[in-house]
Amino acid sequence: MSTLSAFSTISKSMDKWLSITAKSPQVANETKYFQNNIGNVKTADDLIKNPRLFNYAMTAFGMGDLTYGTGMMKQVLKQGVTSSTALANKLSNPNIKAFAKVFNFASTGTTTTSSSTLVSTVVNRYLENSMEKTQGAMNPGVQNALYFQQNAPKLTSIYGILGDKTLRSVVQTALGISPMTAAAPIDQQYAQLGKQIKLTDFQDPKKLQAFIARYAANYDVNNTTSTTNAGIANLFDTSSASNGVTGIDASLFSGMQNLKLGNF
Repeated sequence: MSTLSAFSTISKSMDKWLSITAKSPQVANETKYFQNNIGNVKTADDLIKNPRLFNYAMTAFGMGDLTYGTGMMKQVLKQGVTSSTALANKLSNPNIKAFAKVFNFASTGTTTTSSSTLVSTVVNRYLENSMEKTQGAMNPGVQNALYFQQNAPKLTSIYGILGDKTLRSVVQTALGISPMTAAAPIDQQYAQLGKQIKLTDFQDPKKLQAFIARYAANYDVNNTTSTTNAGIANLFDTSSASNGVTGIDASLFSGMQNLKLGNF
């Protein structure tokens, strides 16, 4: 199945895929722990000092690979997002800013985590991220396309693309830009992308889907099926299951197999 076909089928039945993901023992256990314990967190320090909660929250915002950066994230959370000089506003990673907006200890203090909206937002994002990772084990292109669909419409600056490796990869692949351009000065990269895309296009569903289709086609041209076949083995790697970040258990894979991908 092509990347575009798989992406389209999943996108059209997202609720079913998320439901399967939520029932995975690993995901369900981590989610239950988060729901039962996040209310005990009163400060940024509390969150960061609980690795399990911190990993869950970071993974929910697509930053599971940045959990080592506790010092930076502590400053992000303590400074909030109100000031233009706040670290979250100065960094180019849109996920960091989104994280700081949800866990806004700087503005809402000790009542931050008592919000049901916060809990549902983080859990929903965690499920989306987990589902995307499962798809990525079979076809990284599908994972990237799903991520782009979720996050591209929220972009407010070209720097948001340059600061997010997945968004940057999708845009570069769709436009045929070499990944080697990442070595160029940031202002040159900004200028190049500014000439080729309009962020407002990603807020138009039809234009967004057309861009993703362009990415998927180029991705398939650039990648062989061996990548997909090799990725399937990663589904059964549960060596890091305890932190909820990597490894997909067999029950989740089985459930996804039972959900038919259209007529393919």
